[in-house]
Amino acid sequence: MASQSANLWVLLGLGLAGILLVTRKLKKAVREDFGAFIEKLQLLPPPPPLPPKAPHPLTGLTFAVSDVFDIDGHVTGFGHPDWVKTHEKASWTSPAVTALVEGGATCIGKTVVDELAYGISGENKHYGTPTNPAAPARLPGGSSSGAAVAVAANLVDFSLGVDTVGGVRIPAGFCGILGFRPSHGAVSHVGVIPISTSLDAIGWFAKDPNILRRVGHVLLQLPYAVQRSPRQIIIADDCFQLLKISVDRVAQVVIKSAEKLFGRQSLKHENLEDYLKSKVPSLKEFHSKKSNGELKISSLRLLANVMQFLHRHEFKRNHAEWISSVKPVLDPAISSQIFGTLEMPDTVFESYKSIKDEMRSAMHSLLKDDGILVIPTIADTSPKLGGKEILSEDYQSRACSLLSIASISGCCQVTIPLGFHNKCPISVSMIARHGGDRFLLDTVHTMYTSLQEQADTASKLKSSRNVLSKEQSAEIAKEKGNQAFKDMQWQKAIGFYTEAIKLSGTNATYYSNRALAYLELGSYLQAEADCTQAITLDKKNVKAYLRRATAREMLGYYKEAIEDFRYALVLEPTNKRATQSVERLRKLFQ
Repeated sequence: MASQSANLWVLLGLGLAGILLVTRKLKKAVREDFGAFIEKLQLLPPPPPLPPKAPHPLTGLTFAVSDVFDIDGHVTGFGHPDWVKTHEKASWTSPAVTALVEGGATCIGKTVVDELAYGISGENKHYGTPTNPAAPARLPGGSSSGAAVAVAANLVDFSLGVDTVGGVRIPAGFCGILGFRPSHGAVSHVGVIPISTSLDAIGWFAKDPNILRRVGHVLLQLPYAVQRSPRQIIIADDCFQLLKISVDRVAQVVIKSAEKLFGRQSLKHENLEDYLKSKVPSLKEFHSKKSNGELKISSLRLLANVMQFLHRHEFKRNHAEWISSVKPVLDPAISSQIFGTLEMPDTVFESYKSIKDEMRSAMHSLLKDDGILVIPTIADTSPKLGGKEILSEDYQSRACSLLSIASISGCCQVTIPLGFHNKCPISVSMIARHGGDRFLLDTVHTMYTSLQEQADTASKLKSSRNVLSKEQSAEIAKEKGNQAFKDMQWQKAIGFYTEAIKLSGTNATYYSNRALAYLELGSYLQAEADCTQAITLDKKNVKAYLRRATAREMLGYYKEAIEDFRYALVLEPTNKRATQSVERLRKLFQ
Protein backbone atom coordinates (compact mmCIF):
# COMPACT_ATOMS: atom_id res chain seq x y z
CA MET A 1 0.00 0.00 0.00
CA ALA A 2 2.89 2.33 0.86
CA SER A 3 4.59 1.60 -2.48
CA GLN A 4 1.32 2.34 -4.34
CA SER A 5 1.04 5.67 -2.50
CA ALA A 6 4.64 6.51 -3.37
CA ASN A 7 4.03 5.67 -7.02
CA LEU A 8 0.96 7.89 -7.01
CA TRP A 9 2.99 10.83 -5.68
CA VAL A 10 5.69 10.22 -8.30
CA LEU A 11 3.08 10.22 -11.08
CA LEU A 12 1.47 13.35 -9.65
CA GLY A 13 4.86 15.06 -9.48
CA LEU A 14 5.64 14.12 -13.06
CA GLY A 15 2.24 15.43 -14.15
CA LEU A 16 2.77 18.78 -12.42
CA ALA A 17 6.26 19.02 -13.88
CA GLY A 18 4.79 18.38 -17.32
CA ILE A 19 2.20 21.11 -16.82
CA LEU A 20 4.90 23.58 -15.73
CA LEU A 21 7.07 22.62 -18.70
CA VAL A 22 4.21 23.13 -21.18
CA THR A 23 3.33 26.45 -19.53
CA ARG A 24 6.92 27.63 -19.83
CA LYS A 25 7.02 26.57 -23.47
CA LEU A 26 3.81 28.48 -24.19
CA LYS A 27 5.14 31.58 -22.47
CA LYS A 28 8.33 31.28 -24.48
CA ALA A 29 6.39 30.69 -27.70
CA VAL A 30 4.28 33.84 -27.31
CA ARG A 31 6.31 36.42 -25.44
CA GLU A 32 4.88 39.67 -24.21
CA ASP A 33 6.27 41.53 -27.23
CA PHE A 34 5.53 38.60 -29.60
CA GLY A 35 9.30 38.25 -30.05
CA ALA A 36 9.31 41.37 -32.23
CA PHE A 37 12.06 43.32 -30.50
CA ILE A 38 15.84 42.83 -30.41
CA GLU A 39 16.41 45.87 -28.23
CA LYS A 40 14.27 48.41 -26.44
CA LEU A 41 15.39 52.05 -26.49
CA GLN A 42 13.90 55.51 -26.59
CA LEU A 43 14.47 58.35 -29.03
CA LEU A 44 12.31 61.28 -27.96
CA PRO A 45 11.02 63.96 -30.33
CA PRO A 46 11.71 67.68 -29.83
CA PRO A 47 9.18 69.70 -27.80
CA PRO A 48 6.05 70.59 -29.80
CA PRO A 49 5.93 74.14 -31.19
CA LEU A 50 3.87 76.69 -29.32
CA PRO A 51 0.49 77.79 -30.75
CA PRO A 52 -0.51 79.14 -33.19
CA LYS A 53 2.07 76.98 -34.96
CA ALA A 54 0.85 73.55 -36.07
CA PRO A 55 2.03 70.53 -34.05
CA HIS A 56 4.57 68.11 -35.50
CA PRO A 57 2.89 65.81 -38.07
CA LEU A 58 3.66 62.62 -36.12
CA THR A 59 3.08 63.93 -32.58
CA GLY A 60 1.95 61.21 -30.16
CA LEU A 61 2.93 58.29 -32.40
CA THR A 62 5.39 55.54 -31.51
CA PHE A 63 7.48 53.49 -33.91
CA ALA A 64 10.15 50.80 -34.13
CA VAL A 65 12.88 50.18 -36.70
CA SER A 66 14.27 46.98 -38.19
CA ASP A 67 17.75 46.09 -36.95
CA VAL A 68 19.41 47.32 -40.14
CA PHE A 69 19.04 51.05 -39.33
CA ASP A 70 21.88 52.82 -37.54
CA ILE A 71 21.03 54.48 -34.24
CA ASP A 72 23.70 56.49 -32.46
CA GLY A 73 25.24 54.52 -29.58
CA HIS A 74 23.82 51.15 -30.64
CA VAL A 75 25.28 48.31 -32.70
CA THR A 76 23.25 47.57 -35.82
CA GLY A 77 22.76 43.80 -35.62
CA PHE A 78 21.71 42.71 -39.14
CA GLY A 79 19.94 39.64 -37.75
CA HIS A 80 23.13 37.82 -36.72
CA PRO A 81 25.04 37.78 -33.39
CA ASP A 82 28.40 37.47 -35.20
CA TRP A 83 27.70 40.75 -36.97
CA VAL A 84 27.13 42.37 -33.58
CA LYS A 85 30.44 40.96 -32.25
CA THR A 86 32.43 42.25 -35.21
CA HIS A 87 30.99 45.77 -35.55
CA GLU A 88 31.20 48.92 -33.48
CA LYS A 89 28.35 51.02 -32.16
CA ALA A 90 26.95 53.47 -34.68
CA SER A 91 28.25 57.02 -34.26
CA TRP A 92 25.14 58.60 -35.76
CA THR A 93 21.49 57.91 -36.55
CA SER A 94 20.04 57.07 -39.97
CA PRO A 95 18.48 60.18 -41.57
CA ALA A 96 15.21 58.27 -42.12
CA VAL A 97 14.92 57.58 -38.39
CA THR A 98 15.96 61.13 -37.52
CA ALA A 99 13.28 62.57 -39.83
CA LEU A 100 10.56 60.58 -38.07
CA VAL A 101 11.73 61.59 -34.58
CA GLU A 102 11.99 65.25 -35.61
CA GLY A 103 8.50 64.82 -37.09
CA GLY A 104 7.17 64.18 -33.57
CA ALA A 105 7.27 60.38 -33.25
CA THR A 106 8.99 58.41 -30.48
CA CYS A 107 11.22 55.47 -31.44
CA ILE A 108 10.96 52.69 -28.83
CA GLY A 109 13.19 49.92 -30.17
CA LYS A 110 14.85 47.78 -32.81
CA THR A 111 13.11 44.75 -34.26
CA VAL A 112 14.09 41.29 -35.53
CA VAL A 113 15.00 40.70 -39.17
CA ASP A 114 15.79 37.49 -41.03
CA GLU A 115 19.41 36.39 -40.80
CA LEU A 116 21.42 39.12 -42.62
CA ALA A 117 18.01 40.45 -43.75
CA TYR A 118 18.22 38.00 -46.65
CA GLY A 119 15.16 35.71 -46.49
CA ILE A 120 11.41 36.20 -46.91
CA SER A 121 10.09 33.80 -44.24
CA GLY A 122 10.63 35.97 -41.14
CA GLU A 123 12.52 33.17 -39.36
CA ASN A 124 15.65 33.78 -37.32
CA LYS A 125 17.29 30.87 -35.49
CA HIS A 126 19.53 33.21 -33.44
CA TYR A 127 16.90 35.52 -31.97
CA GLY A 128 13.74 33.50 -32.49
CA THR A 129 10.99 33.91 -35.05
CA PRO A 130 8.52 36.69 -34.11
CA THR A 131 4.99 35.39 -33.54
CA ASN A 132 2.48 36.38 -36.19
CA PRO A 133 -0.36 38.01 -34.15
CA ALA A 134 -2.87 37.40 -36.96
CA ALA A 135 -1.99 33.69 -37.36
CA PRO A 136 0.28 32.43 -34.52
CA ALA A 137 0.83 29.00 -36.11
CA ARG A 138 2.12 30.56 -39.34
CA LEU A 139 5.19 32.48 -40.48
CA PRO A 140 5.21 36.28 -40.10
CA GLY A 141 7.08 36.81 -43.39
CA GLY A 142 10.36 38.63 -43.86
CA SER A 143 12.82 40.07 -43.97
CA SER A 144 11.32 42.82 -41.77
CA SER A 145 9.36 40.36 -39.63
CA GLY A 146 9.70 42.04 -36.22
CA ALA A 147 8.68 45.43 -37.58
CA ALA A 148 5.48 43.98 -39.07
CA VAL A 149 4.68 42.00 -35.91
CA ALA A 150 5.18 45.09 -33.71
CA VAL A 151 2.50 46.94 -35.70
CA ALA A 152 0.15 43.93 -36.01
CA ALA A 153 0.33 43.40 -32.23
CA ASN A 154 -0.41 47.11 -31.55
CA LEU A 155 2.97 47.56 -29.84
CA VAL A 156 3.71 50.63 -32.01
CA ASP A 157 1.75 52.84 -34.40
CA PHE A 158 4.11 52.27 -37.32
CA SER A 159 7.52 50.79 -38.07
CA LEU A 160 10.36 50.90 -40.58
CA GLY A 161 11.75 48.04 -42.64
CA VAL A 162 13.75 47.39 -45.78
CA ASP A 163 12.11 45.90 -48.87
CA THR A 164 14.55 44.29 -51.30
CA VAL A 165 12.65 41.31 -52.71
CA GLY A 166 9.51 41.73 -50.62
CA GLY A 167 10.87 42.46 -47.13
CA VAL A 168 8.00 44.85 -46.30
CA ARG A 169 5.29 43.67 -48.70
CA ILE A 170 5.36 39.99 -47.66
CA PRO A 171 5.19 40.45 -43.84
CA ALA A 172 2.47 43.09 -44.30
CA GLY A 173 0.43 40.53 -46.26
CA PHE A 174 1.11 37.67 -43.84
CA CYS A 175 0.37 39.76 -40.72
CA GLY A 176 -2.73 41.51 -42.11
CA ILE A 177 -1.48 45.13 -42.05
CA LEU A 178 -0.56 47.89 -44.49
CA GLY A 179 2.95 47.87 -45.94
CA PHE A 180 4.41 50.52 -48.26
CA ARG A 181 7.43 50.10 -50.55
CA PRO A 182 8.25 53.55 -51.96
CA SER A 183 9.80 54.30 -55.34
CA HIS A 184 13.42 53.16 -55.47
CA GLY A 185 15.66 55.93 -54.13
CA ALA A 186 12.76 58.04 -52.82
CA VAL A 187 13.91 57.63 -49.18
CA SER A 188 17.56 57.97 -48.22
CA HIS A 189 19.46 54.68 -47.70
CA VAL A 190 22.21 56.42 -45.72
CA GLY A 191 22.76 54.79 -42.34
CA VAL A 192 21.09 51.54 -43.45
CA ILE A 193 22.99 48.28 -44.03
CA PRO A 194 22.83 47.58 -47.78
CA ILE A 195 21.45 44.24 -48.96
CA SER A 196 21.10 44.62 -52.72
CA THR A 197 21.65 48.27 -53.58
CA SER A 198 19.74 48.38 -56.85
CA LEU A 199 16.68 46.75 -55.24
CA ASP A 200 16.66 48.09 -51.64
CA ALA A 201 13.85 50.46 -50.63
CA ILE A 202 13.10 51.87 -47.18
CA GLY A 203 9.51 50.87 -46.42
CA TRP A 204 7.05 51.22 -43.56
CA PHE A 205 4.13 49.46 -41.88
CA ALA A 206 0.93 50.75 -40.28
CA LYS A 207 -2.58 49.60 -39.49
CA ASP A 208 -4.22 52.97 -40.12
CA PRO A 209 -4.11 54.34 -43.71
CA ASN A 210 -4.01 57.87 -42.32
CA ILE A 211 -0.85 57.07 -40.32
CA LEU A 212 0.64 55.31 -43.36
CA ARG A 213 0.14 58.51 -45.35
CA ARG A 214 1.43 60.85 -42.61
CA VAL A 215 4.62 58.80 -42.25
CA GLY A 216 5.01 58.81 -46.03
CA HIS A 217 4.72 62.58 -46.20
CA VAL A 218 7.53 62.95 -43.64
CA LEU A 219 9.88 60.36 -45.17
CA LEU A 220 9.27 61.47 -48.75
CA GLN A 221 9.38 65.16 -47.74
CA LEU A 222 6.18 65.88 -49.62
CA PRO A 223 4.77 69.42 -49.60
CA TYR A 224 1.02 69.99 -49.33
CA ALA A 225 -0.97 69.22 -52.49
CA VAL A 226 -4.59 68.50 -53.39
CA GLN A 227 -5.47 64.80 -53.04
CA ARG A 228 -5.89 62.98 -56.36
CA SER A 229 -7.99 59.94 -57.25
CA PRO A 230 -7.05 57.37 -59.92
CA ARG A 231 -8.61 57.66 -63.36
CA GLN A 232 -7.77 54.06 -64.21
CA ILE A 233 -7.64 50.89 -62.11
CA ILE A 234 -5.85 48.18 -64.10
CA ILE A 235 -6.47 44.57 -63.04
CA ALA A 236 -3.59 42.26 -64.04
CA ASP A 237 -5.77 39.22 -64.80
CA ASP A 238 -2.90 36.82 -65.50
CA CYS A 239 -1.24 37.70 -62.18
CA PHE A 240 -4.40 36.75 -60.32
CA GLN A 241 -4.27 33.33 -61.98
CA LEU A 242 -1.20 32.63 -59.81
CA LEU A 243 -3.34 32.92 -56.66
CA LYS A 244 -3.83 29.78 -54.57
CA ILE A 245 -7.17 31.05 -53.24
CA SER A 246 -10.34 32.14 -55.05
CA VAL A 247 -9.67 35.03 -57.43
CA ASP A 248 -13.08 36.47 -56.55
CA ARG A 249 -12.04 36.78 -52.91
CA VAL A 250 -9.37 39.34 -53.89
CA ALA A 251 -9.82 40.77 -57.40
CA GLN A 252 -13.59 41.19 -57.14
CA VAL A 253 -13.21 43.12 -53.89
CA VAL A 254 -11.09 45.72 -55.69
CA ILE A 255 -13.34 45.76 -58.77
CA LYS A 256 -16.51 46.37 -56.74
CA SER A 257 -14.81 49.04 -54.63
CA ALA A 258 -13.49 50.84 -57.73
CA GLU A 259 -16.91 50.71 -59.42
CA LYS A 260 -18.53 52.19 -56.33
CA LEU A 261 -15.97 54.98 -55.88
CA PHE A 262 -14.89 55.87 -59.43
CA GLY A 263 -17.42 54.24 -61.77
CA ARG A 264 -17.14 51.23 -64.07
CA GLN A 265 -15.33 53.27 -66.72
CA SER A 266 -12.27 53.46 -64.42
CA LEU A 267 -11.64 49.70 -64.71
CA LYS A 268 -9.35 48.10 -67.25
CA HIS A 269 -8.11 44.51 -67.57
CA GLU A 270 -4.57 43.74 -68.72
CA ASN A 271 -2.52 40.64 -69.45
CA LEU A 272 0.76 41.79 -67.92
CA GLU A 273 2.69 38.85 -69.40
CA ASP A 274 1.85 39.91 -72.96
CA TYR A 275 2.43 43.57 -72.19
CA LEU A 276 5.92 43.00 -70.77
CA LYS A 277 6.85 40.68 -73.62
CA SER A 278 6.32 43.52 -76.08
CA LYS A 279 7.64 46.37 -73.93
CA VAL A 280 10.74 44.81 -72.31
CA PRO A 281 12.70 43.23 -75.20
CA SER A 282 15.87 42.78 -73.11
CA LEU A 283 14.05 40.07 -71.14
CA LYS A 284 14.01 37.93 -74.27
CA GLU A 285 17.75 38.45 -74.74
CA PHE A 286 18.35 37.54 -71.10
CA HIS A 287 16.40 34.32 -71.62
CA SER A 288 18.35 33.34 -74.73
CA LYS A 289 21.64 33.85 -72.89
CA LYS A 290 20.50 31.70 -69.97
CA SER A 291 18.85 28.82 -71.85
CA ASN A 292 19.94 29.14 -75.50
CA GLY A 293 16.26 29.56 -76.33
CA GLU A 294 15.45 25.93 -75.51
CA LEU A 295 12.69 26.58 -72.99
CA LYS A 296 9.75 28.92 -73.11
CA ILE A 297 9.57 30.90 -69.87
CA SER A 298 7.01 33.58 -69.05
CA SER A 299 8.06 37.22 -68.87
CA LEU A 300 7.13 37.36 -65.19
CA ARG A 301 9.24 34.31 -64.42
CA LEU A 302 12.17 35.85 -66.30
CA LEU A 303 11.67 39.05 -64.34
CA ALA A 304 11.75 36.99 -61.14
CA ASN A 305 15.02 35.40 -62.28
CA VAL A 306 16.56 38.84 -62.86
CA MET A 307 15.52 39.97 -59.36
CA GLN A 308 16.91 36.83 -57.72
CA PHE A 309 20.23 37.10 -59.59
CA LEU A 310 20.63 40.77 -58.66
CA HIS A 311 19.70 40.05 -55.05
CA ARG A 312 22.33 37.30 -54.71
CA HIS A 313 25.15 38.99 -56.60
CA GLU A 314 24.82 42.41 -55.00
CA PHE A 315 24.48 40.87 -51.54
CA LYS A 316 27.64 38.87 -52.20
CA ARG A 317 29.50 41.98 -53.41
CA ASN A 318 28.48 43.85 -50.26
CA HIS A 319 29.15 41.14 -47.68
CA ALA A 320 31.27 38.29 -49.10
CA GLU A 321 34.45 39.69 -47.53
CA TRP A 322 32.90 39.73 -44.06
CA ILE A 323 31.45 36.23 -44.52
CA SER A 324 34.85 34.90 -45.67
CA SER A 325 36.77 36.46 -42.78
CA VAL A 326 34.30 35.85 -39.92
CA LYS A 327 32.86 32.55 -41.20
CA PRO A 328 29.50 32.98 -39.41
CA VAL A 329 27.14 30.04 -39.05
CA LEU A 330 24.50 30.70 -41.70
CA ASP A 331 21.17 29.10 -42.43
CA PRO A 332 21.79 26.42 -45.12
CA ALA A 333 19.13 27.93 -47.38
CA ILE A 334 20.92 31.28 -47.35
CA SER A 335 24.47 29.97 -47.66
CA SER A 336 23.54 27.71 -50.61
CA GLN A 337 22.08 30.70 -52.47
CA ILE A 338 25.01 33.02 -51.73
CA PHE A 339 27.85 30.58 -52.31
CA GLY A 340 26.09 28.87 -55.20
CA THR A 341 26.11 32.14 -57.15
CA LEU A 342 28.65 32.38 -59.95
CA GLU A 343 30.59 35.57 -60.53
CA MET A 344 28.84 37.85 -62.99
CA PRO A 345 30.76 39.71 -65.72
CA ASP A 346 30.11 43.43 -66.19
CA THR A 347 28.41 42.80 -69.54
CA VAL A 348 25.69 40.78 -67.79
CA PHE A 349 25.18 43.57 -65.27
CA GLU A 350 24.71 45.95 -68.19
CA SER A 351 21.95 43.72 -69.61
CA TYR A 352 20.27 43.74 -66.20
CA LYS A 353 20.43 47.54 -66.19
CA SER A 354 18.72 47.56 -69.61
CA ILE A 355 15.94 45.34 -68.25
CA LYS A 356 15.44 47.67 -65.27
CA ASP A 357 15.33 50.77 -67.49
CA GLU A 358 12.92 49.17 -69.97
CA MET A 359 10.75 47.88 -67.13
CA ARG A 360 10.47 51.32 -65.54
CA SER A 361 9.60 52.87 -68.91
CA ALA A 362 7.01 50.14 -69.61
CA MET A 363 5.30 50.70 -66.26
CA HIS A 364 5.28 54.45 -66.83
CA SER A 365 3.60 53.96 -70.22
CA LEU A 366 1.03 51.62 -68.70
CA LEU A 367 0.17 53.68 -65.61
CA LYS A 368 1.03 57.26 -66.57
CA ASP A 369 0.31 59.78 -63.80
CA ASP A 370 -3.15 58.57 -62.79
CA GLY A 371 -3.20 54.77 -63.16
CA ILE A 372 -3.02 52.01 -60.56
CA LEU A 373 -1.99 48.43 -61.31
CA VAL A 374 -3.67 45.80 -59.10
CA ILE A 375 -1.92 42.47 -58.43
CA PRO A 376 -1.87 39.88 -55.63
CA THR A 377 0.80 40.69 -53.04
CA ILE A 378 1.88 37.06 -53.00
CA ALA A 379 0.30 33.97 -54.54
CA ASP A 380 0.10 31.85 -51.36
CA THR A 381 -1.14 32.41 -47.83
CA SER A 382 1.44 32.31 -45.04
CA PRO A 383 3.01 28.83 -44.64
CA LYS A 384 2.90 27.00 -41.33
CA LEU A 385 5.77 27.36 -38.86
CA GLY A 386 8.43 24.70 -39.22
CA GLY A 387 7.44 23.75 -42.76
CA LYS A 388 9.70 23.77 -45.80
CA GLU A 389 7.06 24.98 -48.27
CA ILE A 390 8.46 28.52 -48.48
CA LEU A 391 11.86 27.14 -49.54
CA SER A 392 10.45 25.16 -52.47
CA GLU A 393 11.25 26.32 -55.99
CA ASP A 394 7.56 26.49 -56.93
CA TYR A 395 6.72 28.72 -53.95
CA GLN A 396 9.68 31.02 -54.59
CA SER A 397 8.84 31.20 -58.30
CA ARG A 398 5.22 32.22 -57.70
CA ALA A 399 6.22 34.75 -55.04
CA CYS A 400 9.09 36.35 -56.96
CA SER A 401 7.09 36.59 -60.20
CA LEU A 402 4.78 39.04 -58.44
CA LEU A 403 7.32 40.76 -56.19
CA SER A 404 9.76 41.45 -59.03
CA ILE A 405 7.37 43.83 -60.82
CA ALA A 406 8.01 46.69 -58.36
CA SER A 407 11.51 45.60 -57.34
CA ILE A 408 12.85 45.67 -60.91
CA SER A 409 10.86 48.67 -62.17
CA GLY A 410 11.51 50.70 -59.02
CA CYS A 411 7.80 51.56 -58.81
CA CYS A 412 6.03 52.16 -55.52
CA GLN A 413 3.74 49.42 -54.19
CA VAL A 414 1.40 49.09 -51.23
CA THR A 415 0.07 45.96 -49.53
CA ILE A 416 -3.55 46.29 -48.34
CA PRO A 417 -5.15 43.69 -46.02
CA LEU A 418 -8.48 42.15 -47.11
CA GLY A 419 -9.48 40.10 -44.10
CA PHE A 420 -8.97 36.35 -43.77
CA HIS A 421 -9.22 33.16 -45.82
CA ASN A 422 -9.23 29.89 -43.82
CA LYS A 423 -7.95 31.85 -40.77
CA CYS A 424 -5.01 33.30 -42.75
CA PRO A 425 -4.68 37.00 -43.58
CA ILE A 426 -5.01 37.82 -47.28
CA SER A 427 -4.14 41.01 -49.12
CA VAL A 428 -3.96 42.80 -52.44
CA SER A 429 -1.28 45.11 -53.82
CA MET A 430 -1.48 48.35 -55.78
CA ILE A 431 1.38 49.75 -57.84
CA ALA A 432 1.87 53.31 -59.14
CA ARG A 433 4.60 54.56 -61.46
CA HIS A 434 8.05 55.45 -60.15
CA GLY A 435 7.66 58.80 -58.37
CA GLY A 436 3.90 58.35 -57.89
CA ASP A 437 4.20 57.76 -54.13
CA ARG A 438 1.93 60.58 -53.00
CA PHE A 439 -0.70 59.51 -55.54
CA LEU A 440 -0.54 55.90 -54.29
CA LEU A 441 -0.82 56.97 -50.63
CA ASP A 442 -3.82 59.14 -51.55
CA THR A 443 -5.43 56.22 -53.39
CA VAL A 444 -5.05 53.94 -50.36
CA HIS A 445 -6.55 56.64 -48.16
CA THR A 446 -9.52 57.02 -50.54
CA MET A 447 -10.20 53.32 -51.11
CA TYR A 448 -9.31 51.70 -47.78
CA THR A 449 -12.71 51.84 -46.05
CA SER A 450 -14.57 50.71 -49.17
CA LEU A 451 -12.10 47.84 -49.68
CA GLN A 452 -12.64 46.63 -46.11
CA GLU A 453 -16.43 46.78 -46.55
CA GLN A 454 -16.26 44.81 -49.79
CA ALA A 455 -13.83 42.29 -48.25
CA ASP A 456 -16.21 41.79 -45.32
CA THR A 457 -19.13 41.24 -47.72
CA ALA A 458 -17.09 38.74 -49.77
CA SER A 459 -16.10 36.87 -46.60
CA LYS A 460 -19.72 36.63 -45.42
CA LEU A 461 -20.82 35.49 -48.89
CA LYS A 462 -18.19 32.74 -48.81
CA SER A 463 -19.39 31.69 -45.35
CA SER A 464 -23.01 31.52 -46.53
CA ARG A 465 -21.90 29.41 -49.50
CA ASN A 466 -20.11 27.10 -47.10
CA VAL A 467 -23.27 26.79 -45.03
CA LEU A 468 -25.28 26.01 -48.17
CA SER A 469 -22.69 23.46 -49.18
CA LYS A 470 -22.94 21.77 -45.76
CA GLU A 471 -26.72 21.69 -45.99
CA GLN A 472 -26.50 20.11 -49.43
CA SER A 473 -24.02 17.53 -48.15
CA ALA A 474 -26.30 16.80 -45.20
CA GLU A 475 -29.23 16.19 -47.58
CA ILE A 476 -27.12 13.76 -49.58
CA ALA A 477 -26.20 11.91 -46.38
CA LYS A 478 -29.89 11.79 -45.38
CA GLU A 479 -30.89 10.30 -48.74
CA LYS A 480 -28.19 7.65 -48.35
CA GLY A 481 -29.62 6.92 -44.91
CA ASN A 482 -33.14 6.59 -46.34
CA GLN A 483 -31.88 4.11 -48.92
CA ALA A 484 -30.04 2.09 -46.30
CA PHE A 485 -33.25 2.05 -44.20
CA LYS A 486 -35.25 0.72 -47.16
CA ASP A 487 -32.63 -1.99 -47.58
CA MET A 488 -33.15 -2.80 -43.85
CA GLN A 489 -29.51 -1.90 -43.08
CA TRP A 490 -30.40 -0.18 -39.83
CA GLN A 491 -26.90 0.42 -38.47
CA LYS A 492 -25.70 1.79 -41.80
CA ALA A 493 -28.73 4.10 -41.92
CA ILE A 494 -27.88 5.39 -38.43
CA GLY A 495 -24.36 6.16 -39.64
CA PHE A 496 -25.61 8.23 -42.57
CA TYR A 497 -28.15 10.10 -40.43
CA THR A 498 -25.40 10.84 -37.88
CA GLU A 499 -23.25 12.28 -40.67
CA ALA A 500 -26.16 14.49 -41.75
CA ILE A 501 -26.60 15.71 -38.16
CA LYS A 502 -22.91 16.61 -37.92
CA LEU A 503 -23.19 18.65 -41.08
CA SER A 504 -26.46 20.32 -40.17
CA GLY A 505 -27.45 19.83 -36.54
CA THR A 506 -30.56 22.02 -36.69
CA ASN A 507 -32.63 19.80 -38.99
CA ALA A 508 -35.34 17.94 -37.03
CA THR A 509 -35.92 15.38 -39.82
CA TYR A 510 -32.41 13.94 -39.44
CA TYR A 511 -32.98 13.23 -35.73
CA SER A 512 -36.46 11.83 -36.37
CA ASN A 513 -35.20 9.51 -39.12
CA ARG A 514 -32.34 8.26 -36.97
CA ALA A 515 -34.84 7.60 -34.18
CA LEU A 516 -36.83 5.32 -36.53
CA ALA A 517 -33.68 3.32 -37.29
CA TYR A 518 -32.98 3.04 -33.54
CA LEU A 519 -36.53 1.73 -33.04
CA GLU A 520 -35.86 -1.02 -35.59
CA LEU A 521 -32.76 -2.04 -33.60
CA GLY A 522 -34.65 -1.94 -30.30
CA SER A 523 -32.54 0.99 -29.03
CA TYR A 524 -35.51 2.73 -27.43
CA LEU A 525 -33.64 5.14 -25.15
CA GLN A 526 -31.63 6.52 -28.10
CA ALA A 527 -34.84 6.73 -30.17
CA GLU A 528 -36.59 8.70 -27.41
CA ALA A 529 -33.65 11.10 -27.08
CA ASP A 530 -33.51 11.74 -30.83
CA CYS A 531 -37.25 12.39 -31.00
CA THR A 532 -37.04 14.81 -28.09
CA GLN A 533 -34.30 16.73 -29.93
CA ALA A 534 -36.38 16.73 -33.13
CA ILE A 535 -39.39 18.13 -31.24
CA THR A 536 -37.18 20.82 -29.67
CA LEU A 537 -36.16 21.90 -33.16
CA ASP A 538 -39.64 21.53 -34.69
CA LYS A 539 -42.64 21.40 -32.36
CA LYS A 540 -44.95 20.44 -35.24
CA ASN A 541 -43.02 17.35 -36.29
CA VAL A 542 -45.82 14.72 -36.15
CA LYS A 543 -43.50 11.79 -36.94
CA ALA A 544 -41.24 12.70 -34.03
CA TYR A 545 -44.20 12.60 -31.59
CA LEU A 546 -45.39 9.25 -33.00
CA ARG A 547 -41.92 7.70 -32.82
CA ARG A 548 -41.26 9.01 -29.32
CA ALA A 549 -44.62 7.63 -28.23
CA THR A 550 -43.64 4.22 -29.63
CA ALA A 551 -40.29 4.33 -27.85
CA ARG A 552 -41.91 5.34 -24.55
CA GLU A 553 -44.53 2.60 -24.90
CA MET A 554 -41.75 0.01 -25.39
CA LEU A 555 -39.94 1.42 -22.35
CA GLY A 556 -43.13 1.14 -20.27
CA TYR A 557 -43.81 4.87 -20.03
CA TYR A 558 -47.48 4.41 -21.03
CA LYS A 559 -48.86 7.69 -19.67
CA GLU A 560 -46.17 9.71 -21.54
CA ALA A 561 -46.77 7.61 -24.66
CA ILE A 562 -50.50 8.42 -24.62
CA GLU A 563 -49.68 12.15 -24.28
CA ASP A 564 -47.43 11.98 -27.35
CA PHE A 565 -50.02 10.14 -29.42
CA ARG A 566 -52.68 12.67 -28.38
CA TYR A 567 -50.44 15.61 -29.32
CA ALA A 568 -49.84 14.01 -32.70
CA LEU A 569 -53.65 13.95 -33.14
CA VAL A 570 -53.85 17.64 -32.29
CA LEU A 571 -51.38 18.34 -35.07
CA GLU A 572 -52.90 15.82 -37.46
CA PRO A 573 -56.51 14.88 -36.40
CA THR A 574 -56.97 12.28 -39.15
CA ASN A 575 -53.84 10.26 -38.27
CA LYS A 576 -55.15 6.67 -37.98
CA ARG A 577 -52.04 5.30 -36.28
CA ALA A 578 -52.26 7.85 -33.44
CA THR A 579 -56.01 7.23 -33.03
CA GLN A 580 -55.60 3.44 -32.90
CA SER A 581 -52.64 3.67 -30.49
CA VAL A 582 -54.53 5.92 -28.06
CA GLU A 583 -57.56 3.52 -28.09
CA ARG A 584 -55.30 0.49 -27.60
CA LEU A 585 -53.48 2.00 -24.62
CA ARG A 586 -56.78 3.17 -23.03
CA LYS A 587 -58.18 -0.37 -23.16
CA LEU A 588 -54.94 -1.64 -21.68
CA PHE A 589 -55.50 0.51 -18.58
CA GLN A 590 -59.29 0.01 -18.22
